[in-house]
Amino acid sequence: MDLLTQLTDRDKDRIIEMAWEDRTPFDAIFRQFGIPEKEVIKLMRREMKESTFKRWRKRVQNRSTKHQKLRTNLDINRFKSYRQKSISQNKIT
Repeated sequence: MDLLTQLTDRDKDRIIEMAWEDRTPFDAIFRQFGIPEKEVIKLMRREMKESTFKRWRKRVQNRSTKHQKLRTNLDINRFKSYRQKSISQNKIT
């Protein structure tokens, strides 16, 4: 069964929000929701207009803040947004 079909609308909204955040790596989305980067991309493609999706993909491809393995030289130890405290039922805080 497709991982994305098991998500609630609220979960999908949160995943999309996390994917848009520049400092939230795909690894954080995976740890919180169990959705790998490929599935996040599928979700973004399905839920956005084509032009918006293309703009997002161009922005995040090979971006060091979105890929944990590229962060080695960066001093970034967090992935939560300024809104994180207000979002309930997060598994990672």
